[in-house]
Amino acid sequence: MATVYAVGVGPGDPELLTRKAERILRSVDVILAPVSNPAEASVALATIREFVDESRQEIIVHQFPMTSDRSRLVPAWQEAATMIAAHAEAGRSVVFITIGDPLFYSTFIYLLRILREQWPQLPIEIVPGISSINAAASEAAFPLVEGDEKMVVIPATAGIEQIKTALETYETVVLLKVKPLYSAIMELLRTTGREQRTVFVERVGSSRQIVLTDFNQIVAHSPDYLSLLIIK
Repeated sequence: MATVYAVGVGPGDPELLTRKAERILRSVDVILAPVSNPAEASVALATIREFVDESRQEIIVHQFPMTSDRSRLVPAWQEAATMIAAHAEAGRSVVFITIGDPLFYSTFIYLLRILREQWPQLPIEIVPGISSINAAASEAAFPLVEGDEKMVVIPATAGIEQIKTALETYETVVLLKVKPLYSAIMELLRTTGREQRTVFVERVGSSRQIVLTDFNQIVAHSPDYLSLLIIK
């Protein structure tokens, strides 16, 4: 029985992978890469291409629908977990790659639960990755927290009221998945006087990276799905 790995490949820059992640990626038999839309390339797979030997390693791209509908998500999770377990039980080491970190808003969290419940005998090793939050703060040279400050991370889809409460409670608020509520968030930042204390970062670590610190530019921008805001 082979080991199942979950490897965080970071936000998109191959140089941000850990040495341990690279070693595992070069050694495994099977690489499973997630994608939300079959018409689009896997960001995680694109990040690790230089470490992969396609003549020796099998690469599987598996779709996980971009939806909150569990009737569609659960079968996709189950199918991926079954595939992973089958390879591992056949003696083939397999790695699930994910952008960022495997245990931070990652699809692997759901796969881990299924694997532990249905295949408890499988050895599983998780390799952490650099999150988009840390990478974005670094690119913008924007400190996240210091001293006794507190930080909260919120998917913007949680709603404007939760974001407003967070701004009143925490010194630093990080908003993920900002695209659906972008206009409402911009208006909230105006009314709460956060214009000069906001950083916008899109597709950090990739060739499409955008870092904006001028609020007028932030407001005028049309955000990509892989975007975040850091607000002090």
